Amino acid sequence: MKSNALSILLASLILGGSVVAAGVLVRDSVDRGTAELASVRVALADLEAAAKSGAPAPAPRATRPDPKQRYTVNTAGSPALGPASAQVTLVEFSDFQCPFCSRVIPTIKKIEQEYGDRVRIVFKHLPLSMHAKAPAAHAAAEAAHRQGSFWEMHDRIFANQQEMSPEKYVEYAAEIGLDVEQFQEDVAAADVKQRVEADSREAARLLVRGTPGFFVNGRFLSGAQPYEAFKRLIDEELGQG
Repeated sequence: MKSNALSILLASLILGGSVVAAGVLVRDSVDRGTAELASVRVALADLEAAAKSGAPAPAPRATRPDPKQRYTVNTAGSPALGPASAQVTLVEFSDFQCPFCSRVIPTIKKIEQEYGDRVRIVFKHLPLSMHAKAPAAHAAAEAAHRQGSFWEMHDRIFANQQEMSPEKYVEYAAEIGLDVEQFQEDVAAADVKQRVEADSREAARLLVRGTPGFFVNGRFLSGAQPYEAFKRLIDEELGQG
């Protein structure tokens, strides 16, 4: 009998505790629901007030360039292939550590070969924060640009993406015939860093957040697109000339 009484007592305590716990959970859910409902009511009241005042609803913020618009991109002083008088200017925002930027290089070279002087190709620096090795690579490329050999450095860095290091860039500088001492000074120069940062700020202004990002006569094209995507835009621009 004592054993049965003890079992009944324990069962009662457990049941009572469960009821209390359930009550706490229900109360907590009700409290959260009440708070959320209050927030909704406040938001609705704000919307109603805005509607009564005649204030226009805020326009949604753009998160990337609009392919239907034409943007102005500053290309002054940037590395370029092709004459400034070309009918089409293709601007690329690129990251030396980005695998997609490496993947699109054959497409860019094909554009250069197929269109010749009708298309000018311009490079803009956009080292992404996720790529720790990119800033040094961009500094090296910009330093090579100071000696007229940007594209030679560009090609070597992309061809050896698995071996990105300042020591390698010095090797490349010697291979392409640069003044290595001057190159090393330029890599560390404040104005080289400022140039890279200026390109990155312009990318932010244009809402370019990933690489590669392209502008064909100011018309945005995102990512490592196939050759046909570039050809379509380029041919449209040439047809307007």
